[in-house]
Amino acid sequence: MERFLIITNLEKDTNLKVTYQIDEYLKNKGRQSIRCERDDMGMMIADRVPKEIDCAIVIGGDGTMIRAARELVELQIPILGVNMGTLGYLTEVELKDIEMALECILKKEYELEDRMMLSGHFEDGSSAHALNDIVVSRSGSIHIVDFHIYVNGKFLNTCQADGLIISTPTGSTAYNLSAGGPIVEPTAELIVMTPICSHALNARSIVLSHQDEITVVIGKSRGKKEEVTEVTFDGADMRYLHSGEKIMIQKAKDVTRMIKLGKSSFLEILARKMGGNEL
Repeated sequence: MERFLIITNLEKDTNLKVTYQIDEYLKNKGRQSIRCERDDMGMMIADRVPKEIDCAIVIGGDGTMIRAARELVELQIPILGVNMGTLGYLTEVELKDIEMALECILKKEYELEDRMMLSGHFEDGSSAHALNDIVVSRSGSIHIVDFHIYVNGKFLNTCQADGLIISTPTGSTAYNLSAGGPIVEPTAELIVMTPICSHALNARSIVLSHQDEITVVIGKSRGKKEEVTEVTFDGADMRYLHSGEKIMIQKAKDVTRMIKLGKSSFLEILARKMGGNEL
């Protein structure tokens, strides 16, 4: 790899110490290093990312990694995460190992791991991607919403709940886990659907094929008034859905390509990151 894009979470690397360390190391090795440009809202200016970039180095936590994955999805650039957060399931490199990790990349001593993404499509033709999850949830006051769920065009059930989490395997250790959903090996290809605070004693997560197409239609409120719900992609890019409107969710054509350096298995990493908590 010759050309690197550095994406920095300025709230984590406040003095740019880590950013400058990586930039200097790469340039001393004869590589090209470019810092990501952002607009006034803090969003990456994607059309200013050179097409010939070979690798993106993301400095921050898992949230920064997820955001970068969504912003770079059309470029399909391999991503390496440097952990300045807390748990760091996605960020591969700890601060003390930065130069060793960069040396491995320059020597091509790494593997590329493809992570499945989801795409959500609205009736107006717009769409968005998610690496972790797409969440459809109530908006405003605390109340239960009727979510009518269809799989491949066939009615599955009506879920009465605060919301629904549609998760990738990568996202299974995020909101899905907190809501009682299953932990999934991140390179698997499947879709997990988990209700949030369901108003049913037998509510459970449902695991679907990566080939399935899920449609969620928003029902009427109990007073037959129009319901308003929020749709978020990896906790961001919020849209609104009203009663009778729907979102169609399926496996995205694009993937997130993550650079893997360590030999630890997912289960070993999971046990370490969870601090020995029982699974």
